[in-house]
Amino acid sequence: MPKSKSLLSSIFNMTCPRCREGDLFETSSYSFDRPFDMPDHCPHCGQSYLPEPGFYYGAMFVSYIISAWGILLFMMFMHWIIGWSLTTCVVVVLIISAINFVWFFRFSRSVWIHIIVKYRPEAAKQ
Repeated sequence: MPKSKSLLSSIFNMTCPRCREGDLFETSSYSFDRPFDMPDHCPHCGQSYLPEPGFYYGAMFVSYIISAWGILLFMMFMHWIIGWSLTTCVVVVLIISAINFVWFFRFSRSVWIHIIVKYRPEAAKQ
């Protein structure tokens, strides 16, 4: 019997919250081919990835909270501990944010759907 994936593993690997096996997105996070497209359903268990219109509005708040705290802590550490200027910190944050924009978008959606849809081990056995 295969060992089930953990919640954090499923969130970071961006897999279905119900069976933790099907992919939430059709392409990789750093692919320029349809970076925001999601399939309608999980290919493994059939879980709907769009349960209702506007479902992912909550993911915007998740993204905001994670990015705001991450940027604040990064800038405090780099400015107060390492001694970088605020201008350098802002430039580095903008570069990191631009490179990882699609990953943060996908990660916040993964967190949001994992909060709402609960894991069902029996769905993974289908």
